[in-house]
Amino acid sequence: MSRHFVPRHCAATLALLLALTPALAFAQSDELARRLIELRGEVEQLNGELELLREEQRTTLAGLSAQRAELSASLERQQLAARELREKRAAAEQAQAETGLEGEALKPLLVAKVAELRARVAEGVPFKIEERLGELDQFVVQIENGTVPPQRAVNRLWAFYEDEFRLTRENSLHRQTITVDGWKMLADVAKLGTVALYFKTSDGQVGQAVRDAGQWRWQRVTEGDDVARIDTLFDALRKQIRQGYFELPLLAIGGDR
Repeated sequence: MSRHFVPRHCAATLALLLALTPALAFAQSDELARRLIELRGEVEQLNGELELLREEQRTTLAGLSAQRAELSASLERQQLAARELREKRAAAEQAQAETGLEGEALKPLLVAKVAELRARVAEGVPFKIEERLGELDQFVVQIENGTVPPQRAVNRLWAFYEDEFRLTRENSLHRQTITVDGWKMLADVAKLGTVALYFKTSDGQVGQAVRDAGQWRWQRVTEGDDVARIDTLFDALRKQIRQGYFELPLLAIGGDR
């Protein structure tokens, strides 16, 4: 009877393989477990992101619902306001129709009051006289031809008076055409209320508006100290300094200091 012998090196290899098999199986199991944990983590992260997205959608829908409610309320308010305006317009039209004759009766009174204001402007300091009188003359034409209804003309006439009152309170710098010694020229004009007007031309000449025999005229100032005082006034007004103490020449009637 013959016996089979396994070579020693084969036996050792077989023993090594048998020893490594459990280790390899354990390593593969550990890798699967690690991978499973990673996948579960990814799933949980995706679930969190999905829930966050759902929450954002719910918030957006809630905001849109609130906006829709606000727009609906705003539309109702606008419709109510439009209805009230239509009612007010109808009432105003009715009142206008009822007071039409009274409005016509206002025209002569308005024209007379404009004439009084025009006389005051014409006699006052020569500050943009032509422009101011031109506006009043145009206003009279609008009253007479009905372009401006009498009721509205009353408000506008009061606005003209307010403009004139404001001129008496303001110290300001303007640009206007003046006539000096028969020559028309464009000059800077310093207006101190409606008390005094001083001018300065582009070539440095200065002067003042004086009233002579019931008429206003522009007269040059040539004395050195007075010229310097007027220059100081213009510099201050250009720097927006409208209040303060200024020494200024005041020409007497007839053109003498």
